[in-house]
Amino acid sequence: QVQLVESGGGLVQAGGSLRLSCAASARTFSRYVMGWFRQAPGKEREFVVAISWSGSRIYSADSVKGRFTISRDNAKNTVYLQMNSLKPEDTAVYYCAYSHYCSGYECYDSSYFGSWGQGAQVTVSS
Repeated sequence: QVQLVESGGGLVQAGGSLRLSCAASARTFSRYVMGWFRQAPGKEREFVVAISWSGSRIYSADSVKGRFTISRDNAKNTVYLQMNSLKPEDTAVYYCAYSHYCSGYECYDSSYFGSWGQGAQVTVSS
């Protein structure tokens, strides 16, 4: 069972930046696709961005392209989400998750991911 712990959330003004971290317990972390998802109040959880095990492939939602950057440090079992130019509509609880395997469109689908962390609240004020 992989345990994931997110950190780095907070309150920021529109146009500001935040960096989320997700630390994984698994020694096999480097084999997994890692993803970030978010859920706003009253809305369903939605895909944000994912990264392949090597970091060579990035999958991004259109809504965050050019603003959010995902990266990973396999030596530290950690994946990061750098969020720039934040907007009020980015307000949500952000979750990281892992996938044993996904390919193409599958990596945008939360059903291919598991072991969700507890989430990190991100609030963007206007």
